Amino acid sequence: MIDLANIRALAAKELRDALRNRWFIVFTVAFAGLALALSAFTQPSGMQMRAMSFSRTAASLVNLVLLFVPLIGLTLGSANLAGDRETGALTYLLAQPVSRTEVLVGKYLGLAGALLATLMLGYGAAGVTMALQGSIQDAGRYLLTALLAYLVGLAMLSLGFLLSTLARKTAVALGGALFLWLFFVFIGDLGIMGTTVSMHLPIGTVFLIAIINPLQMFKIASILILQASLDVLGPAGLYATDQFGGALLPMLLLGLLLWIVLPLLAAIFLFSHQEGLILKARA
Repeated sequence: MIDLANIRALAAKELRDALRNRWFIVFTVAFAGLALALSAFTQPSGMQMRAMSFSRTAASLVNLVLLFVPLIGLTLGSANLAGDRETGALTYLLAQPVSRTEVLVGKYLGLAGALLATLMLGYGAAGVTMALQGSIQDAGRYLLTALLAYLVGLAMLSLGFLLSTLARKTAVALGGALFLWLFFVFIGDLGIMGTTVSMHLPIGTVFLIAIINPLQMFKIASILILQASLDVLGPAGLYATDQFGGALLPMLLLGLLLWIVLPLLAAIFLFSHQEGLILKARA
């Protein structure tokens, strides 16, 4: 039986610890500063320029999210359980009247709250700047892109927790997180391009391979919300529009939700059935 009070207490502790973590503060300030700078670069004059300013700034924020948010989510999640295991804090925590599921879910929710604070600060600073310049034409679309950014951040946080359940040491978990970040952000795109050229894959196959990557799901969904068209993606965008039509956005949202839920469930299952990895690692 899961005790919600235990989960709330653990989540509150993790949130406080994350907000005091110097690396988390550095990431948050960097993300907010870059988002603010991107929104401040445009000086709109006239309605047409304001609409162009909003689209350009929102698109720039999407690219910023693709770099920063996965890195924050992966490092936060991967260092959590592995770090507590290495210091012995996890052994002490599990000696208390709490279940392993409560521990992991509480930690996850606390870090999810910290991630939300980062995105609120970054998107909030950029949104206020654009509002003062009069360049926000559709606040609803802007908020939807912020929601998508949070979903992809949660997906990376789930993957980070899965890594943390598998690694004995923090360095190993962080190394795995960095590899996944590089794979999703850089290697994924380059690999798809190289595979397409070398194997002459049909455009439908290329698109389906691309959207396996949660970051590509976020990117395509953001383009749909901001421009309502995938023409900028070339033949792959035209194929997606013709093949899926209005069902494409719900399909992408469902894909992001699966990337959040499945790794988290796997982490809960593994953590609940571990014995040797619970103890403080000495090797």
